[in-house]
Amino acid sequence: MPPLTPDEAAAVAAVDDEEVRRDLCDLVAIASVDGTPGEAEVQRWGAVRLAELGLTVDCWDIDVAAEQRQPDFPGMEVERATAVGCVGVMGDATDTPALALYGHTDVVPPGDLEHWPVADPFTLRVVDGIGWGRGSCDMKAGVAAALGAVAAVRRSGVPLAAPLAVHLVSGEEDGGLGAFATLRRGHRASACISGEPTGGDLILANAGSLTFRLEVPGLATHGSTRGRGVSAVEKFEVVHRRLRELETTRNATSAPLFEHLDLPWPLSVGVVTAGGWASTVPDLLVAEGRYGVRIDETVDDAMRIFEEAVTDASEADPWLGDHAVRVSWPGGMFAPGSLPAGHPLLSRVAEAVTDVAGRRPRAVGGPYGSDLRHYAAAGVPMLQYGPGDVRYAHATDEHVALEDVYSCARVYAVLAVRACGLIPPQLRETAGRHAG
Repeated sequence: MPPLTPDEAAAVAAVDDEEVRRDLCDLVAIASVDGTPGEAEVQRWGAVRLAELGLTVDCWDIDVAAEQRQPDFPGMEVERATAVGCVGVMGDATDTPALALYGHTDVVPPGDLEHWPVADPFTLRVVDGIGWGRGSCDMKAGVAAALGAVAAVRRSGVPLAAPLAVHLVSGEEDGGLGAFATLRRGHRASACISGEPTGGDLILANAGSLTFRLEVPGLATHGSTRGRGVSAVEKFEVVHRRLRELETTRNATSAPLFEHLDLPWPLSVGVVTAGGWASTVPDLLVAEGRYGVRIDETVDDAMRIFEEAVTDASEADPWLGDHAVRVSWPGGMFAPGSLPAGHPLLSRVAEAVTDVAGRRPRAVGGPYGSDLRHYAAAGVPMLQYGPGDVRYAHATDEHVALEDVYSCARVYAVLAVRACGLIPPQLRETAGRHAG
């Protein structure tokens, strides 16, 4: 590792790996699945933990109904009546923080428990330095690393000239309610690091994603006389074939930061439901899926292109030409977002990773949506750098290497010292009496 300044070295040395591991264990143990009471529970846990670390904490109940009335509300895919926001600030909470460390605390459902390599997905199991459990990778490891960095900066005694913040949010997985409400509350920073899993890369841009629903009509009849009816399943095949062609066309060209991906703008059908009786020709098929939004287009344009493809497929079919497929867009809407070109945050984070981990990270884009676009829209430059590999997010083998978590905590600690600025030694005694 290249030489660090004495203050940077002190912050790195103050990272307590066992403390980070304990926080990760506590976080995974809270089943904070979207739309369940665990979402609020883990946010309140975060508020207590930040207060223990000496930060000024703003923990509030989010008025979900009020947020939903906002014209740019990003949508939700689960029902929730309440949510909790949580922001902690080290230093003067009335000033704009020079750096915010971001983490979402909600997780997706664990799925089929028989497919998990551990008995309980909500108990972190560590084997050979690998931590297994729901949320271990996406993204409670990033949250634990952020907490570890803040604890290290505080423990090192290195004073900061500008505030350092931690933003903990919920609802990221289904649209970004928490980040949306946090920014609407007025919390900002000069720059923000998201601890989403990046596999050692720096993610500078996210493609968008939309959830679509197709309702394909048919005509019911007895299965023994199916020629009298029209199978909605067969008509879905017509539409699905056109959507696969659309995916191919949209992915024929990429964009800078996304050229490393085989499929930067994926389109996939995740749920198909049809029929209610085995011997009846189904008169309705409902399909839901995920549609990637290109980094260089708006959500409205992406939706228009999709709907035109469905219309084209329908008009070419005698039945669907007279019985239109209904397209709707339920749930969260993830617009694309990116760090502004040439922003110094890229070089600053790359240098910190190089100095701490001894390697220069690659700067690329991610094909998934995230809260990055909320911060970008609010004028807060953000990039993603965090422990874990996104391939294991949402999976039944979700895991993270603990050494990656500890390394990220050290990188965040160095970034905090560099971004928030050092106070000259002759002023430190006075500043320390006011640092809180």
